[in-house]
Amino acid sequence: MIEMFMGEFHHNIDEKSRLTIPTKFRDELGSKFIITRGIERCLYVYPKDKFDKIVEKLNSIPFTKKDAREFIRFFLSGATEVEFDKQGRILIPGVLKSYANITSSCAILGTGERLEIWDDDTWTNVYNSTFESMSDIAESLFDTNL
Repeated sequence: MIEMFMGEFHHNIDEKSRLTIPTKFRDELGSKFIITRGIERCLYVYPKDKFDKIVEKLNSIPFTKKDAREFIRFFLSGATEVEFDKQGRILIPGVLKSYANITSSCAILGTGERLEIWDDDTWTNVYNSTFESMSDIAESLFDTNL
């Protein structure tokens, strides 16, 4: 069976930077997993085995390439192994919370092999701007025989 994260949930982050992860995602993430900077001012959450595969690919890119060094530095410097507390919450490190501009309400999105955590207002803006062009995006990505 293919692991697949799907769905959209909204939760508040508490004053101690703890965020409840929806129950349906907890088993798929496992007991320890990785949270890091995402590309669009969000956070990516990966099961440990999926993250290890990404790191393996990153390590195969020659470090002599400037783009490779910059991406690896960006992606891995914020990566943190986390685990759930007894209430199913995770602690969002301050550097990641600041990067994603997370203040109170968060959108937690299942996006295939990973979760994305967005500040709620940022996610609403991204969703609304993407919604208008979704037909064109779908046409450019998929052939007509889908």
